[in-house]
Amino acid sequence: MSGPSAGAGLRVLHLGKFYPPASGGMEAHVQTLARAQAELGAQVEVLCANHSEDGAGTSHEFHGRSPTREDWDGPVRVVRLGRRASVARMDVMPELPRALSRALARGVDVVHLHTPNPTMVLALDVMPRLPPVVVTHHSDVIRQKVAGALFRPFEALLYARARRVLATSEAYVPGSPLLRAFASKVRALPLGIDLAPYLQPSQAVLDAEARWRAEAAGTPLWLMVGRLVYYKGLFTALDALARAPGRLVVVGVGPLEAEGRERAKALGVEDRVTWAGYLPPDALTGAYRAATALWFPSNARSEAYGLSQVEAMASGLPVLNTAIPHSGVAWVSRHEETGLTVPVGDAAALAAAARRLADDPALAKRLGSAARARAVAEFQHDVMAARSLSLYAEVLGRPAPVARAGPEASARAVARGA
Repeated sequence: MSGPSAGAGLRVLHLGKFYPPASGGMEAHVQTLARAQAELGAQVEVLCANHSEDGAGTSHEFHGRSPTREDWDGPVRVVRLGRRASVARMDVMPELPRALSRALARGVDVVHLHTPNPTMVLALDVMPRLPPVVVTHHSDVIRQKVAGALFRPFEALLYARARRVLATSEAYVPGSPLLRAFASKVRALPLGIDLAPYLQPSQAVLDAEARWRAEAAGTPLWLMVGRLVYYKGLFTALDALARAPGRLVVVGVGPLEAEGRERAKALGVEDRVTWAGYLPPDALTGAYRAATALWFPSNARSEAYGLSQVEAMASGLPVLNTAIPHSGVAWVSRHEETGLTVPVGDAAALAAAARRLADDPALAKRLGSAARARAVAEFQHDVMAARSLSLYAEVLGRPAPVARAGPEASARAVARGA
């Protein structure tokens, strides 16, 4: 990682869709990166949409009006712009042009946009002058084919102006027409998280772990984490549970929950499914520690990475994921190394992988230990932040930050979390 002043004097403006407590992988990433860059000395601001009417709640499924709020997340200034409406996943925010101009007037060295994000893309497209722009391409638009095709020229216009386009993994690039079109600008910046809560669990986490183990009552405990939307593979998981022992804990909320409950009932597994909804961090971390494996049966390239895989891996939990073509999912957790990878949509294969772990605790332990080691080596939040500052330096023509910590630090972290 870089020294504590690696980002000293650097002014970064992140443009996200929402910001925690709004849930979601992009939201969590923007917060983690912004905080970690600030810890390295950068001056960081985030501009996004306000996800709720009152600033409370975690779901950004709300599509009505919301007010503008400005607050601070530690050293990070967060401006949450009010919405008049949300139409076809585009947030109508009349204050955006003025707010963006104000943010730029405060002084910005790098504008870091996180996509897909139609509203922010359009706002930047019409700005005549911008500081150097860096884009993190979290995912292609997969399901909304018509909207995606209509919007692609506006995305391409901005990507042409950007100095660098960051993919969350090299594995995602070959399958993305947009990334291939700007291949000379593309660099990989794997997503990371703060691993400390997973490597050095608090007493509250350990207490939650004990409660989850008691609920499992000696049977395998399978965990599925994420919004209940089409690409997460909820129905594949329920079909697999009908062919595997144990209990499935579904962590998350979303539009498919009611249908999922009906599917569980029809399959005869409703008494073996816990619909946990949104879990506070300590309860979720405890669930990771108590589980036998994380089930990650996503089925489309909308799932480009999967940060919950990293959370599970840091907890020493093996991952059962899917081989989505040209997605980073199977790169994050590797087959036979940190978990097992099965074909997309194959409930029988997912169930067979689960039974294999349930029947071979030594295998589960070996995969879990390797998962923790990989998380520490590749997915630390400060490693990600230091890499991002090096990319900024490349864009700005400045010397790259000097690394000062070696792999022995990672080894110590693994040992502490063992």
